[in-house]
Amino acid sequence: MPKMKTNSSAKKRFAVTGTGKIKRKKAFKSHLLTNKETKQKRNLTQTTTVNKVDEKNVKLLLGMK
Repeated sequence: MPKMKTNSSAKKRFAVTGTGKIKRKKAFKSHLLTNKETKQKRNLTQTTTVNKVDEKNVKLLLGMK
């Protein structure tokens, strides 16, 4: 049985915490920032965790299952 390859795009976008949750960055912070409020841009800078519904698929991409 060959080794399972980690998805290259997924390993750049996600990180696993010590408790096993998956961290991700928020979207909508790359361009068209002049018409967004400062508060919105500040909140988009923070990281968050992947939703429980999507966690299984992300773990498959990272080769964790």
